[in-house]
Amino acid sequence: MDTIGIIGVGLLGSAIAARLAAAGYGILGYDLLPNRRRGAGSAQEVAAKCRTIILCLPTSEVVAEVLAAIELTPGTTIVDCTTGEPEAMAAMGAKLANASIDYLDATVLGSSRVVRNGAAVVMAGGRRPVFDAAAPLFRTFAARAFYLGPYGAGARMKLVVNLALGLHRAVLAETLAFAHACEVSPADALEVLKAGAAYSRVMDDKGQKMLDHDFTVEAKLSQHLKDVRLILAAANAKNAKAPLSQVHRQLLERLEAAGYGDVDNSAIIMAYE
Repeated sequence: MDTIGIIGVGLLGSAIAARLAAAGYGILGYDLLPNRRRGAGSAQEVAAKCRTIILCLPTSEVVAEVLAAIELTPGTTIVDCTTGEPEAMAAMGAKLANASIDYLDATVLGSSRVVRNGAAVVMAGGRRPVFDAAAPLFRTFAARAFYLGPYGAGARMKLVVNLALGLHRAVLAETLAFAHACEVSPADALEVLKAGAAYSRVMDDKGQKMLDHDFTVEAKLSQHLKDVRLILAAANAKNAKAPLSQVHRQLLERLEAAGYGDVDNSAIIMAYE
């Protein structure tokens, strides 16, 4: 099988690398932190040796910086799994197309644990033939992959999904805190919530972590705060109302200021304690 390049081998990048390696792909990975690297000493080495490169970077601004600093061979495919600003990602796709570089904004729904279990969801924008060619890669770590349209479409859908997902976590945290205040066992409340119409898969993923105050990182709280800021910027640009996300941003900002930015986003429960 081909060797796949990965630039950004953090929580998401390392999880994708593990799934690809288990499926038989070679991996050449670069990260600013030496202990995360997978055989590459620079991003340019990845670009020189791999015709398919997966980006798992913090922001679309960092993506632009990385791509501006390396020389890509025409015919290379960039699979950008970064949760970034949709219009910037759309512009990046168009710019790369002019240099005969294929690009997918292939955003990923699911924490690093979900990716490691092969149960993520990919939401992609770009040219349909490029998406179809990348499908075998997506199948290694995703249960489903959606083609959503031209450049930027995957990034837009990721913001839509992250709005709901983040608010589900905040609602669960508030509910468990409310149960405790009402002298209802939060553990009992979680069990009842899972059994009825109020159920959300967030309860499976984050409920016990909230009860146990187990904030072992699967997806950083600070990363979701970045996503909420992107959501609100997009809402402002499109004149969409997002009052709940405004409150959510305030909760996350307080937690980040209190030192919870680098722990798991289940730490939203601490906003109520």
